[in-house]
Amino acid sequence: MNFTFVGGDSARAKADVLVLPVFDTELHDKKKQTAAITSADKKLKGLLLKSAEQEGFKGKNEQLLTLHTHGKLGAARVVLVGLGSRAKFTPEVLRLAMGRAVKATNRLRAKSVVVAVPVLGELQTAVRAMVEGFELGAYRFDRWRTTNKEEKNAPRAEKVGLVLPEGVKKDRALDAAVALGRKISEATNWARDLVNEPAGALTPTALAEAAKKMAGETGLTIEVLGRKDIEKLKMGMFLGVTQGSVEEPKLIHLTWSPEDAEHQKRAPLALVGKAITFDSGGLSLKTADGMVDMKTDMAGSAAVLGAMRVIAELKPPFPVHAYMGACENMPSGTAYRPGDVLVSRLGKTVEITNTDAEGRLVLGDVLAWANEQKPAMIVDLATLTGACMIALGNYIVGAFGEDDQAMWSVLEAGRTAGEELWRMPVTDLQRDALKSDIADMKNAGERWGGAINAALFLKEFVGETPWVHLDIAGPSQSPKDRGYHSRGATGVGVRTLVELTRRRAAELENTAADDGDKTVVAKAPAAAKKPQR
Repeated sequence: MNFTFVGGDSARAKADVLVLPVFDTELHDKKKQTAAITSADKKLKGLLLKSAEQEGFKGKNEQLLTLHTHGKLGAARVVLVGLGSRAKFTPEVLRLAMGRAVKATNRLRAKSVVVAVPVLGELQTAVRAMVEGFELGAYRFDRWRTTNKEEKNAPRAEKVGLVLPEGVKKDRALDAAVALGRKISEATNWARDLVNEPAGALTPTALAEAAKKMAGETGLTIEVLGRKDIEKLKMGMFLGVTQGSVEEPKLIHLTWSPEDAEHQKRAPLALVGKAITFDSGGLSLKTADGMVDMKTDMAGSAAVLGAMRVIAELKPPFPVHAYMGACENMPSGTAYRPGDVLVSRLGKTVEITNTDAEGRLVLGDVLAWANEQKPAMIVDLATLTGACMIALGNYIVGAFGEDDQAMWSVLEAGRTAGEELWRMPVTDLQRDALKSDIADMKNAGERWGGAINAALFLKEFVGETPWVHLDIAGPSQSPKDRGYHSRGATGVGVRTLVELTRRRAAELENTAADDGDKTVVAKAPAAAKKPQR
């Protein structure tokens, strides 16, 4: 989409559709009505507010009302979209509302839209949220559709005019907010494409090729290793998972490195994504229904790739490394078996009690490899456990880790980015669940505390490095249309990782300025207070 700032009265702006975001107090209280609402209602001779009352539209969150203007406004139609209570407002509310709005305008086959930016304190944040809401809400995955070509080729919003509140002038900061919102949204939608792609098309090799193409376009350095290289790295757990599939495993390593030689010396940020391109469960076979969505078991790697696409443009003043171990988990005569013992890169031995607990095996070896770069922090994203879905549902990410500073920085990045993260415990009280009679540990424990058990397993491979594990099993895909979400892949994690990188870059620059020394080695962001959740 092409976003521009439009001056003057939004009711006069020429477009197919005018979008008016409305708080729940702005319809019945004239003193709180915005100039945009007042002007539109006046030009419609009071029919806007009267129709809203008749239709039961009160500006509540998730409410939406579409009216024809009959030529009395600059736009042919007006869409009222509810924001709910101003006291409970967050940028995510606006992001979701704009997602609903763009879906409505696309149903109207509108090519041009103007939207009145609501009167808010942090205008840059609001504008970025609006851009992201529009771009994410307009997403559709229809590459494989051959029928209903009329709908597939139907007009969609191409031009969006942002009308600023009265007295506010456009500046560079607002332009930057639009640019950042577009970059993040485009990267998130690309990540959604990767996750939505059928597993027969997005093999480990195809995922590696997608990463190579992106690296070439953005200037990132990439290294893709095959089976023989993985054997040389002694990643026995990774090799065990992949040995049942005819598809070649790929170990993908992407790097952003700043040009400044002193900045290159700073401790890197390490991002690790689970990349099981299809998970049948192996010999611990899933049910037929349980396998249907298992093309999405690489959503962690898609989020990391999407984030790296933006990070390459942000050019942070420290290195960023991304790691993905891509493979399939399949049943065959060569598949690893329950009862087998695998030897990890660290030399730890693991008894296999469930071949469907494969993601932690691949991640363990990849985390150990990532840790050898001595990063300031490691963040991994994985569709790891159904247990986390049971605990937190479809829209909340489970965050695990013992380092309070690292955890706080990730939680705050998620909050700012509009992705809901909830801190979960990593406690030795569950460690007995991973005890093995014949090896150093088991790959799967009892049913109870399953998400904690998985996090405890991963913790064995990161040493003392500040580490946060994000279990995205639930939020990686949406079960229905909701706000800017469509049914299917969400691209969750991209926004949080980008925000984490931005915050760390800002902190490093501030620290360097305070110290008068730009060679400061990066540390995990210090917490003003400990997380409350």
